[in-house]
Amino acid sequence: MVATSHEMKFPGLQQPEALGFDSAIGRKFLAGIEAGLLRDSHVVLAARAGQMFLQHYSVGQDENWGEPLGEVTFTADTLHDLRSITKSIVGLLYGIALEKGLVPALDVPLLTQFPEYEDLAADKERLKIKIEHALAMTLGMEWDEDRPYTDLLNSEIAMENAEDRYRFVLERPIVAEPGSTWIYSGGSVALVGAIIERGTGKTLPDFAKEVLFEPLNITQFHWSTGPDGVASAASGLRLTAPDLLKIGTLVLQKGVWGERRIVSEDWINRSLTPAVSTGDDLSYGMLWFCGHTPTPAFPDPRPWCAGFGNGGQRLWLLPDAGIAAVTYSGKYNVWSAWITPARIWFEIILANFLKA
Repeated sequence: MVATSHEMKFPGLQQPEALGFDSAIGRKFLAGIEAGLLRDSHVVLAARAGQMFLQHYSVGQDENWGEPLGEVTFTADTLHDLRSITKSIVGLLYGIALEKGLVPALDVPLLTQFPEYEDLAADKERLKIKIEHALAMTLGMEWDEDRPYTDLLNSEIAMENAEDRYRFVLERPIVAEPGSTWIYSGGSVALVGAIIERGTGKTLPDFAKEVLFEPLNITQFHWSTGPDGVASAASGLRLTAPDLLKIGTLVLQKGVWGERRIVSEDWINRSLTPAVSTGDDLSYGMLWFCGHTPTPAFPDPRPWCAGFGNGGQRLWLLPDAGIAAVTYSGKYNVWSAWITPARIWFEIILANFLKA
């Protein structure tokens, strides 16, 4: 665990005990790798209050949105797929655009933002769907991302290949009352991205660069696009691990970076407030997963939130303690990809957090 000279808010690796962690946390992490319990990690970073205490870069097979890259030596400057962590960042972008008055309020009917689909707007049931339902993935519309992303019948893949991605999403059959049921949907986030682009007059990457990346001094990123040239709001963003950690720290700081407010505190709070159960002991806010966990530093379980991405990509946050962690991995489309990032967060980082 050697600190790098990458320009970031976290200038050097700090002693874990100075930040409330067991001094042996680094050794325990490496022992987990050596024992085979922490497999396939490309990068692991963890910080508290903007000070990094855990850092690991490795070598492994990687890909860019399904295109093989071969063996990559990961550093602080290496871009990596975020996959569905992209969704959480798009949620922040909507909040920024809302604060600027560029996009509608959350209680506005979703279809009013897509006037080209008059036939769909004639359906009174579809008019019940609000923008907030897209942000909470409670559209109540049929969507299947349980299939592998290598399967053309996976709804996100089918959307990316559709002649009209937005019609593809908006004409899905209604299977539940809007707002009542969580159905994981990259399509819902594609609609959010479209509303941002229409409201700002900028592409999603250009708007992100202007209002989020440049203020955080994020100078390199890549945003993959579908065959229609539209940036994937659901899964297309690539960032370096230190830059994703910056975004996590921004959220922990309630939207403030240095002396500048980038995202409103109200939007951060609403985004991280559970809105609906996912059905597996987790909840969902506005494009963020939410849960509770015990840690030795607190007498009772505390809330955490996270962006999850296919293959083991995670941005973990424990707001009550100002802890952020990033894990990158290459286990795309593998059912067990969740195991290593969960172990790192719960059994290494939080289990060794001793003093709040």
